[in-house]
Amino acid sequence: MFLSLNSISIKTASLAVLMSLSLIACSPAKDEQATDDAVEIIAPVETTNSAESVSRETEQSDVSIVEQPITILALGDSLTEGLGVERDGNYPTQLEAKLKEMGYVNVDVVNSGLSGETSTGLVNRLDWVTQTEPDITILTIGANDAIRGLDVATIEDNIRTAVKHLQDNGSEVILGGMQIYDNLGNEYVQSFSAIYPRIAEDMNVPMIPFFLEGVGGDPDLNQADAIHPTSEGYTIIVNNNILPVLEPELESIVASARN
Repeated sequence: MFLSLNSISIKTASLAVLMSLSLIACSPAKDEQATDDAVEIIAPVETTNSAESVSRETEQSDVSIVEQPITILALGDSLTEGLGVERDGNYPTQLEAKLKEMGYVNVDVVNSGLSGETSTGLVNRLDWVTQTEPDITILTIGANDAIRGLDVATIEDNIRTAVKHLQDNGSEVILGGMQIYDNLGNEYVQSFSAIYPRIAEDMNVPMIPFFLEGVGGDPDLNQADAIHPTSEGYTIIVNNNILPVLEPELESIVASARN
């Protein structure tokens, strides 16, 4: 049986209309109001075969899942506590989120920062904080001592005491190096800065050369006091300063647990 050209055109047009209606029905509705949550905006529909969704699935499949529970103690002063930023903006919270993205699904980063803390105050609460039984401790302390012009030898003794106490309680220690402005005199500034690499070498602990590297002194990455980082500043600290030193320690802990 033969169909006329007109009949074929009508059938083809009808089929195109039906396909268009089907596509419209399957398409996700556009939000009437814009949102800042980029993840929700670009989340692919399950039936989508776009390059973006394929890329995301590939990226997720490349992440090695580490189910081993790991506790990291973030120990220090207001730079650790996150003074002036939202709770999800401080470095311990951002670090935990980043590590979970990297596959450490059972990592717990405990924020034990205390605004105004000095090295002496920190030593006095070591028994309390080590109850968390941290596998790793990121120790960042001494800035408030230096602001007060306290004796450099006393600061160093306190930090050494803290490192030894943490090590004796089974925690690997990462020491965050600190630097201060020159308003206390060049001799004091240099003596203070030299504390950290000396302790790191003597006590065999990895060190973040300068905890605020890339952030300190930048008005766009610090709050109005020019001392405490913004949330964006903490993101740089986590990604550029902490993770390069922390990752080898995590890998070592995981490898030891498997052997």
